[in-house]
Amino acid sequence: MDNSSSSSGVGVLDKTMSVLDALESGPASLAQLVQITGLARPTAHRLAVALERHRMVTRDSQGRFVLGPRLGELSIATGEDRLLAVAAPVLVQLRDLTGESAQLYRRQGDARVCVAASERSSGLRDTVPVGSELPMNAGSAAQVLLAWEDSDRIRRSLVGARFTAAGLAQVRRRRWAQSVAEREQGVASVSAPVSGPGGRVIAAVSVSGPIERLTRSPGRMHSQAVMSAAEKISESLHGA
Repeated sequence: MDNSSSSSGVGVLDKTMSVLDALESGPASLAQLVQITGLARPTAHRLAVALERHRMVTRDSQGRFVLGPRLGELSIATGEDRLLAVAAPVLVQLRDLTGESAQLYRRQGDARVCVAASERSSGLRDTVPVGSELPMNAGSAAQVLLAWEDSDRIRRSLVGARFTAAGLAQVRRRRWAQSVAEREQGVASVSAPVSGPGGRVIAAVSVSGPIERLTRSPGRMHSQAVMSAAEKISESLHGA
């Protein structure tokens, strides 16, 4: 495969890109990667396995290499400014409607990050500063961000989690999640998924506050409002 016209002068980078370019048209075995890229078999294997570790490449049920989920995440990240611009007024509306703090979370590796928030102005509240990194093993937003992942990643993420595979299946069915004292004692929350233009879940909208107000069934109080807010953001992104 002649990549001289697009050579960057950095050999390992050009070879890595040749592997990704080869997978653009679909799954490929190692032998097919070697044939398409012209790389030596040990080199093609080493690069493909390294890319797999970084989730740029994964494998299908037949063991063939395919483009991985990290590429989609990076693609989605290019629309981050649009997401935040759309979400900001919706979070304010959600806060005013529920009387609780509202947040928007995105997954980054093994954590979820609060990328936008609208805080309750007074009284007892759950404050999550923008930029805060929270674990993916507890909380309603973690459930939402994990529920639509592939089965292997769900299985790995459930180790040590405060929720179960059955609970995540319920989240997928009803399209909202709730938590009570999962992430922090005395705090309850409700979350719903935001989907990008391709239909993939890219964020979670949440409201959170003290159990004394949200009760031990917070979804009963706020699931409709949270789902409506998530749908409003999703629809705006789909129309972008």
